[in-house]
Amino acid sequence: MSFSDDEIERYARHLVLAEIGGPGQQRLKAARVGVVGMGGVGAPAALYLAAAGVGTLRLIDHDDVALSNLQRQIIFARTDIGRAKVEAAEARLTALNSHVEIEAAPERLTPDTAAWLLDGCDVVIDGTDDFHTRFAANAACVAAGVPLVSGALGRWSGQVGVFRGRPCYRCLISDVPPDAETCARVGVVSPVPGVVGSMAALEAIKLITSAGEPLESRLLLYDGLAGTARTVRLAADPACPVCA
Repeated sequence: MSFSDDEIERYARHLVLAEIGGPGQQRLKAARVGVVGMGGVGAPAALYLAAAGVGTLRLIDHDDVALSNLQRQIIFARTDIGRAKVEAAEARLTALNSHVEIEAAPERLTPDTAAWLLDGCDVVIDGTDDFHTRFAANAACVAAGVPLVSGALGRWSGQVGVFRGRPCYRCLISDVPPDAETCARVGVVSPVPGVVGSMAALEAIKLITSAGEPLESRLLLYDGLAGTARTVRLAADPACPVCA
């Protein structure tokens, strides 16, 4: 797979990295990443993946852009209000990097749609705040043998983990918490989604290029108020309804 002169200049900072170089950039160009939810996590993740030269991005979100999104979903502008999120994001990402193919899917990911919506993806990033959607994405990834990068946030904190096989996301969260919190309920300071989304994109790039050590079977916990981060190991649940 060859690069044009434009791509060589565009990705020059990747090409000189020992962990990526030409072979790694070719793997990025050949990859398809599914981004579930074009919200606070998915928006910055998609921007960085497009900038990095991931060949195909499949954007999955059934929602439209609202004014309240602009506080943190930096892929959108005021002129996008009322547009389908995936269509507005497609225009922004294409303007950023025309070498990236965008597959816009204005669909809700459910247990019935997850398999075909994620079909053909090499890595999936889930940044939604709905546990039913998270569970459906996890089950589809486990069934297809595709790594899942999960990002979540609220208030001043966030977390990122990589799930491939066992343990899976359902080993971490076995059922929908009765007091499940969303950003709409508890709020979130605007840069935190950028931190979590950037980390999710970084994990996807590491998985595709085989660089470093992905957060596989680990969860990185970020506390923006304290300015700290720590990583915890995850164990497989022998009674997990998905991967046991």
